[in-house]
Amino acid sequence: MEPRLNFYKASPDAMKALGTLEQHIAKCGLEKQLVELVRLRASQINGCAYCVDLHAADALKADEAPRRLATLSVWQETPFFNDRERAALAWTEAVTLVSETHVPDAVWEQIRPHFTPEEIVDLTLLVSTINAWNRFAIAFRKLPA
Repeated sequence: MEPRLNFYKASPDAMKALGTLEQHIAKCGLEKQLVELVRLRASQINGCAYCVDLHAADALKADEAPRRLATLSVWQETPFFNDRERAALAWTEAVTLVSETHVPDAVWEQIRPHFTPEEIVDLTLLVSTINAWNRFAIAFRKLPA
């Protein structure tokens, strides 16, 4: 597979806009490990090799346990994630697959006890932003280094 287009060079202003979203995410208060788990899980669902590679490495740098990373794709069947993380991962999957799930009420009820309204908005922005990055990387064939 060959890269199709360097989207950073083709439209720097578009990438700057995504960067502004990332700046908000970085300062919003969600835990770094949780942020990387969400980015990695959405990237796994979307099949984005570049982002899976990047966010697995970033999660390790944030002191994430390799065992948890190895089992992230089957998080529902492992005891390695706490209730807050499980709620965030369920939300991530439902929002990433919005055309299929329409974000069911059960997932909404699962997230509400573990996140404030502001955190739910920030988490949704995080999920939406990584989905945007995945689409750029996949569409333009950005490859892991």
